[in-house]
Amino acid sequence: MRMAIEILQLLVQSADSWLFEGNRSGLSDREWMALRFLARANRFSRTPTALASFLSTNRSAASQIVAVLQNKGLVVRKPSAEDKRSIALCVTGEGETLLERDPINALRDQIVALEVPDRSQLRDTLRRVLIGLDVAERRYHPGVCSQCMFLVESGEGKDHHFKCRLFRKSIDQKEMTLLCTYFEGRSGKG
Repeated sequence: MRMAIEILQLLVQSADSWLFEGNRSGLSDREWMALRFLARANRFSRTPTALASFLSTNRSAASQIVAVLQNKGLVVRKPSAEDKRSIALCVTGEGETLLERDPINALRDQIVALEVPDRSQLRDTLRRVLIGLDVAERRYHPGVCSQCMFLVESGEGKDHHFKCRLFRKSIDQKEMTLLCTYFEGRSGKG
């Protein structure tokens, strides 16, 4: 139990890099979370509804955050290529530049400095803990296409391609590492 309490305290201390009062580089912690998500989200998840789900808030609150990001020139609204009735939230070049100064980068850099086996163990352990929490709370969090049960791979050579069974759309290789709020882990994990 004592070690568990120590680990919790260390996690709380590390959270200071992404949960904070006030502003850092002109954005609140929730605005940073939204900007990070939109920069890593796939085309199906760059919507106000998906953002609200990611932030665990309602669509109205997510829209207010988007309005702030839009007023700062960090995000633009574009008609969705998937559904013309919807909009896609896209990070601008200015938003990408600001992400280079993201307060969470200091924590990322410390994780990158770990040996590969330590990084892998940390990732896998945190994933198991979070999956346990999600199951207990009946929540789901975004994941990447490459680990999703909806991903279908077919063909060989030049004809090799990926498809999302949920959306019935092709998935580019570059999209395989982007976040999706519709993610369902394989084997019931996720």
